[in-house]
Amino acid sequence: VQLQASGGGLVQAGGSVRLSCAVSGGTFRKYAMGWFRQAPGKERDIVAAISRSGGGGTAYADSVKGRFTISRDNYSNTMTLHMNGLKPEDAAVYYCAAKVNPSTSPYLRATAYDYWGQGTLVTVSS
Repeated sequence: VQLQASGGGLVQAGGSVRLSCAVSGGTFRKYAMGWFRQAPGKERDIVAAISRSGGGGTAYADSVKGRFTISRDNYSNTMTLHMNGLKPEDAAVYYCAAKVNPSTSPYLRATAYDYWGQGTLVTVSS
């Protein structure tokens, strides 16, 4: 299973970015998916997660609720993170991850995930 994250870049505070994660080599619709981020010197933290069908729900870190939206398209094998109202503290490397054989719920812990993408850098200028 390969995950390819894309869409990062430099954005001004208050701006928006859309990240995408393309999944290949497996059965995307069977995976729970998540976005994590890691800033320099910090741990990798959950940003948002979505169940394998999407209908099982989504979950967000408190710091991004109301600003970020996670979604998935099981036909194009792609997961997306829409990021609005960006703040300097949102700057990090963003990683997408996939969990094989999940339950119907989203997963918030990094240790739950089986496959990871390479990360895409989001820089927010103040």
